Amino acid sequence: MSNYIQYNDKIAFHPGYYIKEMIEESGLTQEDFAKRLDTTPKNLSLLVRGEQNLSIDIAMKLSRMTGTSVSYWLNLQNAYDALIAAFKSEEELERERRAFAYLDYGYFRDNYGLPDLPRKRDEQIKQVREFLNVATLSVFTKRDMAVSFRSATDAIAEGSVLKANVMVQIAVNQALRAQAPRFNKRKFEDAVKYALTLTKNHREFYPLIRDAFLEAGVIFIILPNISGSKTNGATKKIGNNIMLMVNDRRLNADSFWFTLFHEIGHIIQGDYGISFEKEAGQREEAADRYAEDSLIPPEKYQDFLKRREFSLQAVKAFANQIDRDPGIVLGRLQNDGIVGFDDWTMKPLRHKYRVKTVFR
Repeated sequence: MSNYIQYNDKIAFHPGYYIKEMIEESGLTQEDFAKRLDTTPKNLSLLVRGEQNLSIDIAMKLSRMTGTSVSYWLNLQNAYDALIAAFKSEEELERERRAFAYLDYGYFRDNYGLPDLPRKRDEQIKQVREFLNVATLSVFTKRDMAVSFRSATDAIAEGSVLKANVMVQIAVNQALRAQAPRFNKRKFEDAVKYALTLTKNHREFYPLIRDAFLEAGVIFIILPNISGSKTNGATKKIGNNIMLMVNDRRLNADSFWFTLFHEIGHIIQGDYGISFEKEAGQREEAADRYAEDSLIPPEKYQDFLKRREFSLQAVKAFANQIDRDPGIVLGRLQNDGIVGFDDWTMKPLRHKYRVKTVFR
């Protein structure tokens, strides 16, 4: 390590730089100088090379040896540290700029009330950094930032990792402000059963489910999706509670409820993390089965399939029989390849929810 650092048009000198000059001007060897200073040659060598900070003890000995003040030497160290901090801050800002390039400031402005700052990138970065409550936006490029990515693949693009982590951070920050009792699995399972009775309640299901889950210690949050996040939801333990987040990326009846119950399945399994699109593995398959079997009782579904009647009216009748939104049944039939995604006769069953996601 050098005893000075040059960055752009600035240069920072370590106190060791000046001590080295003193040794050279004295005509002494470094070992002899160390003896006069009442320190070890190794300690002096580290100091001269800038590999060790100037201690109060050495500053005091230098002041006595040279007739200078202790504060003179300590101020040299402080000035060096301040410049190094400034250099590192500028370097970190460059990393933040690269991270911020993946984000759209309008998302934060429009959804969370951040000020309008056209063409003021660094100020936008500052606003987003403070809103997310992190030291630097570059932390979101790390896959283990908030919770693990359940996907076994390493091919997730950096931008998607960052966006998914940002969404989890927003959800966690909201969850930290919530007041909830300790997580109770039995109460949560009862709340999940209650949620299944609300699939046809298109207007009020979210606050009703949110309140029921909260009583069980699960903080349920729906967020506006960040385009390109490629994430469907996430779960995370927060103290004595559990945060359950889904986004509004897919708010058609079938995809929303499947995503929600997929995440619920992970909670029941005691498995926490981010659900990324096109994931595979035993944990994902188990969560998928939980969602499928919860939303449509398997025995009743098999009986329905045996009838081989999948008209609009037949789908609606079966959905009414199991007390589910018909869109959930349609989505399952389409996923199983029984009804085509382009079957226009089923269009009346496709319902897209509109959830008001207010930051609190």
